[in-house]
Amino acid sequence: MKTPKDSPMLRFLMVLTISSMVGLQGWRTLFNNFAVEVAHLEGYHVGVIQSVREIPGFLALLAVYVMLVLREHRLSAVSIVVLGGGVALTGLFPSYLGLLATTLVLSFGFHYYETTNQSLTLQYFDRHTAPVVFGKLRSLSAASNVGVGIGILVLSSILSYRQMYLIIGGLTIAAGIWGLGRDPTDETVIPQRKQMVLRREYLLFYFLTFMSGARRQIFVAFSVFLLVKIFEFSVQEITTLFLINNIINYFVSPLIGQAIVRFGERPVLSLEYSSLIFIFLVYAFTRSKIVVALMYILDHIFFNFSIAIRTYFQKIGDPQDIAPSMAMGFTINHIAAVVIPVIGGALWMVDYKIPFVAGAVMSFVSLVAVQWIPSGSSRVRREG
Repeated sequence: MKTPKDSPMLRFLMVLTISSMVGLQGWRTLFNNFAVEVAHLEGYHVGVIQSVREIPGFLALLAVYVMLVLREHRLSAVSIVVLGGGVALTGLFPSYLGLLATTLVLSFGFHYYETTNQSLTLQYFDRHTAPVVFGKLRSLSAASNVGVGIGILVLSSILSYRQMYLIIGGLTIAAGIWGLGRDPTDETVIPQRKQMVLRREYLLFYFLTFMSGARRQIFVAFSVFLLVKIFEFSVQEITTLFLINNIINYFVSPLIGQAIVRFGERPVLSLEYSSLIFIFLVYAFTRSKIVVALMYILDHIFFNFSIAIRTYFQKIGDPQDIAPSMAMGFTINHIAAVVIPVIGGALWMVDYKIPFVAGAVMSFVSLVAVQWIPSGSSRVRREG
């Protein structure tokens, strides 16, 4: 197997990962302020839009069937083009229904790329290098987000939301078109099953993936909305926070991959969920603008620990199950994610603290479940 630096697949995934983050982070950075200031949406509207954003993730298992007619790396590039198109259209439709439609389009692109990205990484890099590659890609994602943050910080005073969305979406589309002209595949890589896979021996992987999606959506749907709605962060303050957060994650993400290789999945995930219990409770009860901003940064750092769920699967799973299992994992991840933002949005209207307390409870359940990961057996992949 080639080293990561020599791998055409790594170069391919690096470019497309950077472009996916440019598109998604640009959309995300502007979205809450755009939704409040231009579209005049409330918490319930934002919750519904975030739920719609997760529908393509719920349908990620269909990627297995798309790959019957479209090779996996081609699907990656097409997904980036779709993502960029959805972002470019966002600023043209500043309404509740308009944001529902454009969010659905860009989300199909993002989630299908993420499915193939995870699958290709686990296929092309062994269990000693895959965590490092995941960490490297997360680091590049953070660097991309820094670039987007600086760009928005500079341009937000001279360009409209519509113009910024068009520029970000156009750049993303261009990268996807580049990917369509590349073939980074290696014929020696084990072929993947072109059907859905659901196995009893993967039950812990499925459960951890489900819980990760459930508690993660509370953060995605409501953390930045909390900053804007309750703590009155401006678009410049939000962008500055994103910038600081991603500079930190650029340096931290590779260390997380190395920690997984050195210590294993159970200690890393235990640390993640223990920390998230604290972070969610602080979100709910702090009155400090500085403290809530710090919690946002810490939350992002610990989110990167979740790559250990996928590397755990790589060590126990059949090599032919990687692509269908990553697709199945995305679907399982998004079962709760489709409904939680809507429920959370309704609960927000009662008391904004409730969704974050629920996130702390979910993190505790995940912490308990992680203790079922055997400390030794995850080091040897099941071959039969």
